Amino acid sequence: MTYRLLVLVSGSGTLLQALLDAQAAGSLGGTIVAVGADRDGIEGLSRAEHAGVPTFVTRLGDHRRPDGRIDRASWDAALADACAAYAPDLIVSAGFMKLVGDAFLGRFSGRMINTHPALLPSFPGAHGVRDALAHGVTVTGCTVFEVDAGVDTGRIIDQVAVRVEPGDTEETLHERIKVAERALLLDVVNTKARKK
Repeated sequence: MTYRLLVLVSGSGTLLQALLDAQAAGSLGGTIVAVGADRDGIEGLSRAEHAGVPTFVTRLGDHRRPDGRIDRASWDAALADACAAYAPDLIVSAGFMKLVGDAFLGRFSGRMINTHPALLPSFPGAHGVRDALAHGVTVTGCTVFEVDAGVDTGRIIDQVAVRVEPGDTEETLHERIKVAERALLLDVVNTKARKK
């Protein structure tokens, strides 16, 4: 029985592309059964469609209370339902820029992973690369972790160190981290698939 992967994206989908490339090359230990997003018209969805992978979009703005305010709980439940329809063994957050909530975690706890461009628990949040540079570290890296209710607080699965080079900018350092991140994500997914 194949190991079923569902990937969530919010933007360009470069991590997704690494998984799609591995799948096309026969080096992904599973099958990407769907790609979901929180907004339309993004490159990540185009990458999936080009590869023939089904896509879906669950927009936060489509879930509102009677007073017009965003209903995050309703969106979270709808996202969980949309993902569950594909019966995934593992959900990969690949640049998915939304926090999931109780309904989602209740259904997929321990089965959703994310990447972060720093060596957690150091430098969590949206600016891990910038924060590491500002702190003056000589080594940073990337982390794959299980998603929980916090921000970059889940159980660490694996990490890779990346040396900070003299003259590095946020952009140059981040590019090297992304290379390590793609390889690490593929390794973690394949390890999980073998253990199923």
